[in-house]
Amino acid sequence: MEWFSSADYWLSRLVLQRALAAVYLVGFLVAVNQFRPLIGERGLLPVPRYLARTPFRRSPGIFQLHYSDRLFAAVAWTGAALSAAVVAGAADLVPLGASMGMWAVLWVLYLSIVNVGQTWYAFGWESLLLEAGFLAVFLGNARTAPPVLVLWLLRWLLFRVEFGAGLIKMRGDRCWRDLTCLYYHHETQPMPGPLSWFFHRLPRPLHRVETAANHVAQLVAPVVLLLPQPAATAAACVVIATQLWLVLSGNFAWLNWLTIVLALSAVDGSRAAALLGLPAAPHQAAAPGWFQGMVLAVTALVVWLSYWPVRNMLSHRQLMNCSFNTVHLVNTYGAFGSIGRVRHEVVIEGTDSARPTPDAVWREYGFKGKPGDPRRLPRQFAPYHLRLDWLMWFAGISPAYARPWLRPLVARLLENDPATLRLLRTNPFPDAPPALVRARLFRYRFTDWRELRRTGAWWYREPVGELLPPVRAAR
Repeated sequence: MEWFSSADYWLSRLVLQRALAAVYLVGFLVAVNQFRPLIGERGLLPVPRYLARTPFRRSPGIFQLHYSDRLFAAVAWTGAALSAAVVAGAADLVPLGASMGMWAVLWVLYLSIVNVGQTWYAFGWESLLLEAGFLAVFLGNARTAPPVLVLWLLRWLLFRVEFGAGLIKMRGDRCWRDLTCLYYHHETQPMPGPLSWFFHRLPRPLHRVETAANHVAQLVAPVVLLLPQPAATAAACVVIATQLWLVLSGNFAWLNWLTIVLALSAVDGSRAAALLGLPAAPHQAAAPGWFQGMVLAVTALVVWLSYWPVRNMLSHRQLMNCSFNTVHLVNTYGAFGSIGRVRHEVVIEGTDSARPTPDAVWREYGFKGKPGDPRRLPRQFAPYHLRLDWLMWFAGISPAYARPWLRPLVARLLENDPATLRLLRTNPFPDAPPALVRARLFRYRFTDWRELRRTGAWWYREPVGELLPPVRAAR
């Protein structure tokens, strides 16, 4: 079947696979560094407790067979090592079957983590990584020409990511339709970056241009992705440029980088290679019959599973970032259907005083990424994902988001739990645990140029109320 593969996409596949493996590597390293205090045996939402009430059919994965923190660490470290090997090109040095096996192992390992991650892993980019990682199993390696059908499946995935996000914006907040959402977004987004203050202070006409450009990237470019070359490459470049703008203006874990990776599936690799002065495509053998059969079967599976996300996109009650099956294949995506106008932040404080009297001195816990000290410029962490910091943003929107884990978090702070404290930037009680811990709600806004010069503060904040009254350690 001559139509089955196209050598023109050899460079696109090469870069796509290495970059996708790099995203996998980040995901596994995040799991290594954060799982114990979040979902470990003594975590805020322990995996053993979750598995005790969740059958295999609802949460398939390795940990349904057995769970221990040691096994979880082994799974995460194995995934990190294998991801690094694929980034280095190991999957192109082995036979096709072995290469597919490497990608399949990465998918199974990460699926096992996501399916026990609970609210800490309930982000759209987790499903996006799993869906892209599953398709990568059938993308082949350097020994065979890229299969056209899988490249189209990756474009279909990118279409759902971008077009779904565009639709949910137009159906959601009015500010997307009147082009004013960017008046607020840079200030109220989950985790601002070091340039977010400057983006927020752009003139309002430029914010309207930003919003209009976003609509072009998410509602027009995805349709052009489905057209022949060179139109598809041009649309992919629009998507990539838009995602790089988002990388500069905020911290969205690996969502933007993974979207860029997917856009590479629509780039004509031969034209890109010629433009970059690279040699012509290396000789690649025809795909074996068994591989062609597997690709055809996977294509049929994706077409069948696409019914649910297509129905969702056509619905006026469109869901955002939803998986229709427990293995996270052919999902629906979307983000920021509504934009907050006001930013509320949860500030956690402790005191040595035995009682919360008016003269008690309260000291603030510092987080790595989320806004805290008004004089501290937001840091760049993406594509690394600070899971606790992100959930603290949700807690500022509604206390209901924090109900399952906030009190356990406070309990760990009251005992100076080392694993939990490693999630934070500063511990104001390094020598002995605090006697009391509380959580207060503050309203944050970016300062203006005059305030910044006068005070050196990037944020202005004022107290709003109490989220959690003073709590002492259980005896």
